[in-house]
Amino acid sequence: MSRHFEDLPVWKSGRELVRRVYACTRQPTVARDYGFCDQIQRAAVSVTNNIAEGHERGTTVELVVFLFYAKGSAGEVRSMCWNSVA
Repeated sequence: MSRHFEDLPVWKSGRELVRRVYACTRQPTVARDYGFCDQIQRAAVSVTNNIAEGHERGTTVELVVFLFYAKGSAGEVRSMCWNSVA
């Protein structure tokens, strides 16, 4: 297992998701919907936080559990993106 969660490719991909979500939610037409912005930002940040927490627990079993939590948060972001164009 990698020594630092920051070295994990999946965590780096999560950081890119966070960057893109924050860039999108800074757009004036999106930023007006505070509830949407708050929820999608929290869900995106939860992806990287779950990966980090699972890694820091130090066991493969717990990392896998937290990777599934991260996957769930990524699904929430995806669902919110779909809902935003409805």
